Amino acid sequence: MAGIDAASVTFKAEQDAPKPMKGFSGFLRQDLDAVTAGLTLPWSSDVVEGHANRVKTLKRAMYGRASFRLLRIRILTRS
Repeated sequence: MAGIDAASVTFKAEQDAPKPMKGFSGFLRQDLDAVTAGLTLPWSSDVVEGHANRVKTLKRAMYGRASFRLLRIRILTRS
């Protein structure tokens, strides 16, 4: 967050914002270091999240239709 102090933004939101926003900003303030790191660091978990989403989609599509062996093959071969 270039040029923005996350702590002051969350504090201001807790003071002036509507009730749902106050709750959300309080939740963010509980782990402010992680929020700041997620917004400022160049690293991302997009690839991991993509693989997890793909596996969940395959499991959903094959539920009750195929064996674990076939599911394992489909996940490992990336088809």
